[in-house]
Amino acid sequence: MTRISGRVLIWTFLLITTALLMLPVALAMLGSFKTNQELNAGSALLPQVWQLENYIYTWKEAKFSLYVWNSIIYSVGATMATVIVCSLAAYAVARRTFPGRKLLLGVYSAMMFIHMGVLTLKPAYQIMVTLGLHKSVLGLIIMMTGAGGTTFFILFAFIRSISKELDEAAMIDGAGSFYIFSRVIMPLCTPALGVVGLFAFRGAWNNYILPLVFTMSQPHLQPITVGLTNIRYGFGGAVQSHLMLTGACISMIPMLIIYILANKSFVQMNVGAVKG
Repeated sequence: MTRISGRVLIWTFLLITTALLMLPVALAMLGSFKTNQELNAGSALLPQVWQLENYIYTWKEAKFSLYVWNSIIYSVGATMATVIVCSLAAYAVARRTFPGRKLLLGVYSAMMFIHMGVLTLKPAYQIMVTLGLHKSVLGLIIMMTGAGGTTFFILFAFIRSISKELDEAAMIDGAGSFYIFSRVIMPLCTPALGVVGLFAFRGAWNNYILPLVFTMSQPHLQPITVGLTNIRYGFGGAVQSHLMLTGACISMIPMLIIYILANKSFVQMNVGAVKG
């Protein structure tokens, strides 16, 4: 009876927590099918008439398809760059010894506790202006690369857990450093790479400040986060909350797909942690 009561309490707590977390999402989805007047009035939970044309209008007339396409380009580019750069850096720090290595790790760890996005926004923008990349897609992808340092430490810890005997065996067979990195280490880091890719994609997809600054004079390069603001205030000065909720619901779809695809990597990471 004690065991059954404990399980009932645990499941009750989990169900209540899930309901509280999903309630805002459900309200946003229901609000996306209402008219603006009905949404602002807040008279009923369910729409009186389901406005399916909200999605058609937002996608075509409000040019939300352009914002989605731009966000996909930025997010995919930043994810690929983050995985490549962070995996190379993590391999070098985890497998090589060089002067200042411990100091580098200490400083990098300390900097993770500082919100670098706002702090480095102006100097980063000035660097991009000097390089002539402040009005290009490439400049914004470069600024989004890295995902705040979390991705580096995930790969660093994962590579350190791999036995160095594999490196030594490959060296005996005549393999070089890049061969060991690409053919030995990276295949073993597949779960970590999946998690890193997810974090990098999510960070780029949800980023607002950087795209706002870099695309302020280039409306055709704006991503979803900036486009949602334009949709809400971009029609005669009136607040269009129903269209903003419609765009927000559309923007959730790619992230849900990425989470589903990366779920296996999370499970493998947790299994590896338990075995360790």
